[in-house]
Parts: sequence; structure tokens; C-alpha cells
Amino acid sequence: MACVLEAPLRMSVLSEVTASSRHYVDRLFDLDPQKVLQGVIDMKNAVIGNNKQKANLIVLGAVPRLLYLLQQETSSTELRTECAVVLGSLAMGTENNVKSLLDCHIIPALLQGLLSPDLKFIEACLRCLRTIFISPVTPEDLLYTDATVISHLMALLSRSRYTQEYICQIFSHCCKGPDHQTILFNHGAVQNIAHLLVSTSYKVRMQALKCFSVLAFENPQVSMTLVNVSVDGELLPHIFVKMLQRDKPIEMQLTSAKCLTSMCRAGAIRTDDPCIVLKTLPCLVRMCSKDRLLEERVEGAETLAYLIETDVELQRMASITDHLIVMLADYFKYPSSVSAITDIKRLDHDLKHAHELRQAAFKLYASLGANDEDIRKKIIETENMMDRIVNGLSESSIKVRLAAVRCLHSLSRSVQQLRTSFQDHAVWKPLMKVLQNAPNEILVVASSTLCNLLLEFSPSKEPILESGAIELLCSLTQSENLALRVNGIWALMNMAFQAEQKIKSDILRGLSTEQLFQLLSDSDVNVLMKTLGLLRNLLSTRPHIDYIMSTHGKQIMQAVTLILEGEHNIEVKEQTLCILANIADGTTAKELIMTNDDILQKIKYYMSHSNAKLQLAAMFCISNLIWNEEEGSQERQDKLRDMGIVDILHKLSQSSDPNLCDK
Repeated sequence: MACVLEAPLRMSVLSEVTASSRHYVDRLFDLDPQKVLQGVIDMKNAVIGNNKQKANLIVLGAVPRLLYLLQQETSSTELRTECAVVLGSLAMGTENNVKSLLDCHIIPALLQGLLSPDLKFIEACLRCLRTIFISPVTPEDLLYTDATVISHLMALLSRSRYTQEYICQIFSHCCKGPDHQTILFNHGAVQNIAHLLVSTSYKVRMQALKCFSVLAFENPQVSMTLVNVSVDGELLPHIFVKMLQRDKPIEMQLTSAKCLTSMCRAGAIRTDDPCIVLKTLPCLVRMCSKDRLLEERVEGAETLAYLIETDVELQRMASITDHLIVMLADYFKYPSSVSAITDIKRLDHDLKHAHELRQAAFKLYASLGANDEDIRKKIIETENMMDRIVNGLSESSIKVRLAAVRCLHSLSRSVQQLRTSFQDHAVWKPLMKVLQNAPNEILVVASSTLCNLLLEFSPSKEPILESGAIELLCSLTQSENLALRVNGIWALMNMAFQAEQKIKSDILRGLSTEQLFQLLSDSDVNVLMKTLGLLRNLLSTRPHIDYIMSTHGKQIMQAVTLILEGEHNIEVKEQTLCILANIADGTTAKELIMTNDDILQKIKYYMSHSNAKLQLAAMFCISNLIWNEEEGSQERQDKLRDMGIVDILHKLSQSSDPNLCDK
């Protein structure tokens, strides 16, 4: 019997709860405007800090009625303002609440409200809009659907410190990517927001600063503009540097460091400028220390990684500031069992977000080790570093996996480490596993790393080959993603270098002639150059040249003809002529050139080309064809003499280019 009662019991509890909330909604329909106003005020007091009450009122249909009252011209300004306040409070609840508000088209109603002359009502609408836009469930594009909205918001910036705070917060949350940056920039965001950096209100200064940090991120146009803007006679970079000082709140220090970082990466501030070297970099290193909060350490490390990513001097400087390399090792031990966190809520939060620390540490290690061999050595010698990277490659968080692969890629640029640490920890195993089924962004970095592990001096090359790498790499060359095609062919090129004949045959079999032609007619010059590099590596050492040309000669000669006749740059043609020179070095293979008058005419043509590199490459072909000590050399020399090659050689011996002259 108990089972039967369960459902009705639950229903009665729910109906009691909603019944206690129903009178709030009923009062919104009263004919007396004063009672409606009082009802809204009582509702406002009832929902503050009470998520259950908020959910009940939404279920009971309060939102459409509140929006109706908010939009009615006949409603008093006070009533409309109170409605906006209640809607803002409902939006402060759960994400589901925000979804319900969006479903009722709250944003157009609130934007319409901004046209009112009443400042208090405008502020209430903006506060509610701010709350809705900072929710992750709200699409940012809703701010940009009507072109007049942005210019109206810019105009409202001057109305009060609240309009300034809320509008800047809306902008900084809704500015995602270059399109949004351009819209805001074209509407005068820089000029309208700059003076807010010296506002008397901390909240306004902070929101204006956040606005600039998102506007300038990866945006040279905004960054170049910011450098020359001054407020009260002081240039913006100087204002940002003042906000970096240790006596300022951490949030302010971090955000101004982000602004200066973006401006530096965009080339608006030099990397050796004192504001970067003496202010921004040390501030970001400070943020990585263990007495900072988790999110500050994450943001500090990620911003620093971005700042130093492409500059070797900044990488060296960061590596010797405050023992940064050792300090980052703590990112992997957090929170520890002896953690000083006494706040249970904080501990729970940090346990859920500890993976973000690991991701940030991997990113910063990757940037630190991008160029300098000594720094890489220090990173690898940091306690358990290789084990941490190997563990990172199999973490459940995709962001940690990506950052761990990036870190591995950075360290794999070291010849020394490829021969030692990478071998000791059999890094290739988890890397091959990552390559089996990962999203493209991880595949791109992982396949780049594999290219390095396949270099001829890397001890990992053999075991990688044995684990089925050829098939994997051949499949990458068929990817629609350009970076993956490049990496697939690049890795095969490295694999073929000084390889034994079996490996070369396996590569050709795995690629198939059809795919080889596909790659040779790829629109990207990088793919083409790497494919030619692969062919050149395949066609090296005489027995290999003869064997491959006996099985694939016809197709390879076709490919060579195709490229020499096509519209390609000098480097592509030079590489192709070098392949021909390799073929000419074969014992039996050279006959494929000698019996092909079309190819011989092309070699002759390039001997007289205006570009010395192409002339030299063509001469290598001739030189390999006429070698005296080889069988049939006399017949080959006679044929080439009849073609007029000797006359060209006489001319070239008078060349002003010493290389050509000698050859």
C-alpha cells in the first residue's frame, strides 16, 4: 500500500509549496495598481536568497506577468523598476531559472526598457541584463542582434557609476572573439571606456579594466590603439602598470597584467620594454606562488605562458625568476592532505578544480621550454616530471591532455632529451595511445610530437614503427584538417630518412599511388614540400632507388612531370629536380630518365633557367647521368651531347656564380 501512496504524497507536498507561493503571483493580477506594486515588493523580499521560492514562482508563471507589467506604458515607473529588480533576483538563482527567463524573451523586453528616461529603471534593467549575460547558458550573440543596442549602451555609459559598472560587465562577458571585438571597437569602446579606468569607484575601474583585457586579447588593432590613448594626460600602458603594483587588489594586478600581455603579443609593446620585463612578467610569476588562490594561480600561469610563448629572452627571464620551475611542481600536489585550507567549501571547490592547475602548469612548462636547451633540462629534472606528463596524457579532462601533449611537444625539440628521458620513460607508448582516437586539436600537437620522436637519432623510432605507426600516419595524410595532413606526411618523411628498404616499401604501400598523387596536387605548399621530401628520402641509396623505381617508377616519373610543368614556386621545383638527381644516381633507375625525352628536355630547360638554384639542381641530374665509371655512360654522354647539353655547360662555365662555374 505504501508504494501506491508515494506519488500522491509527493504531489500534495508540491502543491502545498506552490500554494504558499501562489498568492504572490495572484496579487500581480489585482486591479488596484497600488496592491500590484506592494505584491511585487513582497515577492522581491520573498525570493532574496531563496532558490526554492524562485523556482516555484517561475513554475507558477510569474515571469510572463512581470514582463507584461514591466513593458506596460500605463505601469508606474516605480512598479516597472521593482519588476526589473525581481526578474534580476530570479536570474540570480540556478541556470534553469535563466533558461526560463530567456524562453520568455526577457532580453528584448529589458533592452526596450533602456529607452526610458528614468535612470533608476534603466539601472534596474541593466543590473538584470548583467546577471543574465554573465550566465553560461545565455548566448552572447543576443547582445548583437540589433545594431542600435551597442551604440545606445555606449551612450548610457555617462549616466551613472552603476550604468558604467553594469555595461562594462556586459561587454566583457559578451565579447567572445574577433567579430565581437570589432563591433565594440567600431562603436567607440576604447574612447568611451578609457576614462573609466580613473573612476573613483573601484568596481567601475575593475570592470573597465576587464573590458580592455578581452578587447585587446589576440587583437592587434585594439592593442595598437590602446598604446596611444591617454587619460588625464597619462598613457594607458602607464595606467595599467600602476594597477600592477603589489598594493593593488590581486584581481586588478592580474587583469592589468593580461592587458599588457595582449598588447605585447600584438606587437604594440616591445618584449624588452621595462613595463613587460620589470613589471608584467614578475607580477605574473608572483601569481604562481602557493599562497595565492587556485584560480589566481591558474590565470597567472596561463597568462605568463602566453606572454613568453614566442620570445626566448622572456622565457629565460621567467625561468630564473622566483624559482618558477620548482614552484610550478607544486601545481601537481594540490590540494595535499596537509593542505592549510580550513574552509570546507573552499576545499571542495579546489578538489573539483585541481585539474585546472595541472593544465596551467603544463602550458607554462611548454612555453618555458620552447627554445632553450638548458631550461628544458631543468624542467625534465624537476621531480617526477616525465611521470606527470605521461599521467597527464591519459587524464579524463581533455584540456589537461592537450596541455600535457603541448608540454611533451615542447620538450621533444631537445635532441638530448629524445635520447635520454624520452627513452627511459617510453613516452612513445602513451603518445601512440593518444593518437588512436583524440579530437583534432590534440591530434595536431600529438602528431607534431611524433614527428620529433621519428627523427633518425631518436631511440623511440624503432618501437614506434613496430606499433603500427605507418598505417596511422598514412591515415592522417587523408585528413581534411590541413595541420594533420602536414604532420602525417612530415612524420613519414622523418621515418623514411636513412630507413631500411622494407620500411620504405611499407610506406609506399600504406600511402597508395592514388594518395601520393592527391598529396602532390594538394593546394597547400607545405603538404607538397613535405611529400617531395618524403619521395627524396625514399629514393636514397642505390639499391633502394632501383627497387622503388622498378615497382613505382612509372607513377613517380608521372608525378615529377606533373610538378615540373605546374605553376609552382622555386623551392618546389628545386626539390623535384633533386628527386630526379636521386633517380639518376640509381643503376637501373637512370634508364627511366634516359628513355624519357620529355624529362630530358625539362632538365635541359632548367639548366638555362634564370634561377641559379634550379640550374644547379638540373646539373646534378646531368652529373649523375654521365658518371664515367658506370656502365653505359658513353651512350648516355653521346645522347646528351646530341641534345646540346655540352653547349649549355660551356656557357655555364663562364657564369659569374662560382657554384655553377665549378659544377
